[in-house]
Amino acid sequence: MYAWELADQLLQLKQDVESCYFAAQTMKMKIQMSFFELPPETHIALRDSLLSHIQSLKDLSPIIVTQLALAIADLALQMASWKGCVHTLIEKYSNDVSSMTFLIEILTVLPEEVHSRSLRIGANRRTEIIEDLAYYSSTVVTLLMTCVEKSGSNEKMLIKVFRCLGSWFNLGVLDSNFMANNQLLMVLFQVLQRDETSTNLHEAASDCVCSALYAIENVDTHMPLALQLFQGVLTLETAYHMAVAREDLDKVLNYCRIFTELCETFLETTVRSPGQGMGDLRTLELLLICAGHPQYEVVEISFNFWYRLGENLYKTNDPALHGIFRPYIQRLLHGLARHCQLDPDHEGIPEDTDDFGEFRMRVSDLVKDVIFLVGSMECFSQLYSTLKEGNPPWEVTEAVLFIMAAIAKSVDPENNPTLTEVLEQVVLLPETVHIAVRYTSIELVGEMSEVVDRNPRFLDPVLNYLMKGLREKTLASVAAKAIHNICSVCRDHMAQHFQGLLDIARALDSFALTTEAAVGLLKGTALVLARLPLEKIAECLSDLCAVQVMALKKLLSQDPRNGKAADPTVWLDRLAVIFRHTNPIVENGQTHPCQKVIQEIWPVLSETLNTHQADNRIVERCCRCLRFAVRCVGKGSASLLQPLVTQMVSVYQVYPHSCFLYLGSILVDEYGMEEGCRQGLLDMLQALCMPTFQLLEQTNGLRNHPDTVDDLFRLATRFVQRSPITLLSSGIIVHIIQCAIAATTLDHRDANCSVMKFVRDLIHTGVSNDHEDDFELRKQLIGQAMGQHGQQLVTQLMHTCCFCLPPYTLPDVAEVLWEIMVFDRPTFCRWLENALKGLPKETSGGAVTVTHKQLTDFHKQVTSAEECKQVCWAIREFTRLFR
Repeated sequence: MYAWELADQLLQLKQDVESCYFAAQTMKMKIQMSFFELPPETHIALRDSLLSHIQSLKDLSPIIVTQLALAIADLALQMASWKGCVHTLIEKYSNDVSSMTFLIEILTVLPEEVHSRSLRIGANRRTEIIEDLAYYSSTVVTLLMTCVEKSGSNEKMLIKVFRCLGSWFNLGVLDSNFMANNQLLMVLFQVLQRDETSTNLHEAASDCVCSALYAIENVDTHMPLALQLFQGVLTLETAYHMAVAREDLDKVLNYCRIFTELCETFLETTVRSPGQGMGDLRTLELLLICAGHPQYEVVEISFNFWYRLGENLYKTNDPALHGIFRPYIQRLLHGLARHCQLDPDHEGIPEDTDDFGEFRMRVSDLVKDVIFLVGSMECFSQLYSTLKEGNPPWEVTEAVLFIMAAIAKSVDPENNPTLTEVLEQVVLLPETVHIAVRYTSIELVGEMSEVVDRNPRFLDPVLNYLMKGLREKTLASVAAKAIHNICSVCRDHMAQHFQGLLDIARALDSFALTTEAAVGLLKGTALVLARLPLEKIAECLSDLCAVQVMALKKLLSQDPRNGKAADPTVWLDRLAVIFRHTNPIVENGQTHPCQKVIQEIWPVLSETLNTHQADNRIVERCCRCLRFAVRCVGKGSASLLQPLVTQMVSVYQVYPHSCFLYLGSILVDEYGMEEGCRQGLLDMLQALCMPTFQLLEQTNGLRNHPDTVDDLFRLATRFVQRSPITLLSSGIIVHIIQCAIAATTLDHRDANCSVMKFVRDLIHTGVSNDHEDDFELRKQLIGQAMGQHGQQLVTQLMHTCCFCLPPYTLPDVAEVLWEIMVFDRPTFCRWLENALKGLPKETSGGAVTVTHKQLTDFHKQVTSAEECKQVCWAIREFTRLFR
């Protein structure tokens, strides 16, 4: 509370820039976050004090002016009694030249703050403000024009004017007829056409034009302004070429942004009437000119437009229309292939992680999205012919192979002579070619696994080629990835090569592989293993696991006094991937071939878990490994159940790692339907809940441990799905429901989703009459639980979705409310009415948050809904009143 007064005093003292900046920022934060602390009668005094501060500090520092302008804007938005703030500010300051800088700053940030996330002013107040700003918008534009006339070519003033104008365009309140004939528009384009415009001014003008183009997205309702902007941007082509000639990259990037925004705005017009009026295809020519710029950052700006154009044309699916745009896409692809070339003096393999590597990945994605317009086969053949006919330098070959790899999967592999010829030629590449060419050719082979599957005669030469790569340090990981692809797609053909895969797996650490590549190879091996005859699987799986198990045993045998025990996660991850992907087809009655192997491995996993029980990372990997082992053999892991649960519970009492709760949910999923296991699983749940509740009841416990919340409610949900009566009849259920009600306020995506799913599934068990004989008992038990907690739950949910949760979580809340209503509509109507009565009707600034009519309308919409999505729409609209 003292911050208000202290900040005010510091601003009066005007000691130095630092203390004033600190005080101005504090004032802004207090108005944004804690405005409710001030009694309404102080609001006017606060406003006057801020205005006097900004006037007296205007020459001290521009950043202080910005912070105070934000404070004034945020105050104006929340202070309902300050009517027509734009009008009062312009009236008060527009005749004083020295006040112009801060007046324009306030008028710039005011429209920006209307949709600020940190101000919860509500939809009613927001609508009122936007109408007010729209009413005064022409006054603001006229003021800006007067500024330009008075200050002549004062660059700082022009930048401020353009920023302010852009801000009003962004809010979407400027009258487009008024703007179409306004001198300011002329000034904007003159600045952008002039060669001598400075970088900062050029950027401000570009931002402003982009905002204007964005504001007229709905072209048909803004015709006069749309036409002016369209014609204005087309005049900038000469200026673009001038900037290229002067090697002024900043300006080049600005022009490309403007051209891209132009194309985005007129996208629908261009697709609807290509070549006519504002569907003029010169707009695409501008983007292709930018694509010809030597720097790849320039073409990258336009990617989103090309992607959207592709999406639009894909939906319209009109061959004649596709024909019009095909040549443009062909030229784009041609340009992209050139941009993907590495430098001729580049050494080593292409980097994935630097900026250029990321650009190439984006090119690869874009090519996949637009290739249908050109035809994958035609494109693939054209690219291949450039390699076959010419003798291009290595960097051109590599870039062409890179683009071929992007589209290989979309080419039809059936009886395709070009594809088979490409495969034949690639695997014959000599080892003397540039290492980057070999690297990308291996990627291409991996992407052509479907072709190998259709033409098994290639399997041997392809595997030999990839094995050569695997033995070389720089190519090992990419070769491993390609082998993994071949294993995934050609599982049946690879069965005969299983021994070779096993040899690779045994010698995995003799290759220079990344962790990810090594795990990928094991995944491929496991996928092939699952296709072997059942009697061979157990023995081969045992061989495949042996290396990892031996390594774990070796780590366990080391004396811990020699320093820290070595890290077992590499081996645990490898075991996990083997279990995860070994899923043979087992007929009923047959023993699962992996059962024996998992029983043999359990003691090692158990001991590893004990040794590292304090280390969350290692325990998590152990649990993950056990989870896939249990999933792999299903009911066949019954003998592990008792020892595993005992160990989990005992470690969890000391070290509450949330992954034990997750593993518990897997066990409930596998065994919850087994009559003999239910009591044991309930005992496990109760034993795990005690330390969990202690952890979550600490100060900020829910917020500090979202993973625990997530995993606890996954476990509880599995119980509801597999054995609802067991859970509902137990003493622990009351505590779990209370914990769920408290946790609904948590705005953590996964945790919140799990909590809502639990509550929804719980109530649903009392709704869904699935003709099982326990339905009446379930209904009765849910009835008791709702009688105890229903009102509290509905009140909390309404409060939560109005004040705590982001909009994307609302469908989950709607599903819970829907289930409560389906369970007992009359009672729900009463609960909802009580919950709505408790919501605040006014903001602290005196604006109406929600009217009586809006409350009754919402109540009626929800309680008369016939399906869940109507409840969701109603909540979406209603919660906007509080945001």
